[in-house]
Amino acid sequence: MLPKELTTDLTKRLSVIKGQIEGIIKMLEGDKDPDQISNQFKAADQGLQKAHYLLLDEVFRKSLALKLVQVMNACPGNCQDAEKIEYIREQFPKLELDQLTSNIKEINAIDKRLEAHNKK
Repeated sequence: MLPKELTTDLTKRLSVIKGQIEGIIKMLEGDKDPDQISNQFKAADQGLQKAHYLLLDEVFRKSLALKLVQVMNACPGNCQDAEKIEYIREQFPKLELDQLTSNIKEINAIDKRLEAHNKK
């Protein structure tokens, strides 16, 4: 569903966070200094927050934009979802991060309907 070229950086970031979490586990098992453990928690948390923002703002927003262009090209104004496509296109610049996933699902559903319709 998401283009691989958009998820590569995110995957790398998550791998780093995974290593940090594994390091925290070893620190806990090794009875390390609580300040060091706390600092590693903070670093992992910040990394996860940045990765989440990257997912929403970069990956999801760009994926929606790419799919929106594809759907607009497949529906030159005369398909059953033309009004909804136009609405999403108009709202795209104003979409909040928490609205991206529902719009991606909606545009993917429209794309599937268009593919089925255009095969007829």
